[in-house]
Amino acid sequence: MHGNERKIIVYIAVSADGYIARPDGGVEWLNRPDPEGDYGMPAFLGSIDTILWGRKTWEVGRELGGDVLGTYGSGTRHYVFSRTPHESDAPNLEWVSDPVPAFAQRLRATPGKNVWMMGGAQLIAAFLDAGELDEFMIFVIPVFIGQGIPLIAPARRNVELRLQSTEQYDNGVVQLHYLLDRSPHLAS
Repeated sequence: MHGNERKIIVYIAVSADGYIARPDGGVEWLNRPDPEGDYGMPAFLGSIDTILWGRKTWEVGRELGGDVLGTYGSGTRHYVFSRTPHESDAPNLEWVSDPVPAFAQRLRATPGKNVWMMGGAQLIAAFLDAGELDEFMIFVIPVFIGQGIPLIAPARRNVELRLQSTEQYDNGVVQLHYLLDRSPHLAS
């Protein structure tokens, strides 16, 4: 990382068998009592001002939460990645079809806080393979769901992670905080 450059952080929950959702996008298996401090979510939200969404994740978020734009604070900027151009009438929402490296470079050059990579698997993979992710904060939920959408869309890659910290919660959830180097990660 260079100086005060913004970090792009994947902050996400996975099942113990590595899925972020069921094949149909369902995440009901995430419903469990939150521990005191809500897994550090308030502090994390205070450290970001931008959220990156894949189109499918954006649609699921809207179905689950209604006013997605207001949920994370009115000052939060949202970028939704889609191959199909869309228009937005919300001042804090922009649809993106730019290549990941060019977009990430522009985003990092813009002053601001860190960036939350919301996902899904395809968008995480695209940023990972381009060398444009800085950290993974993975919350492993103690449940096997058997099949679903993996944390990262499959591709031939070998990505070394540096463990920054772990945290165990009373409800069995474990947080793994990994740092990445910023080089492209597609294997040849």
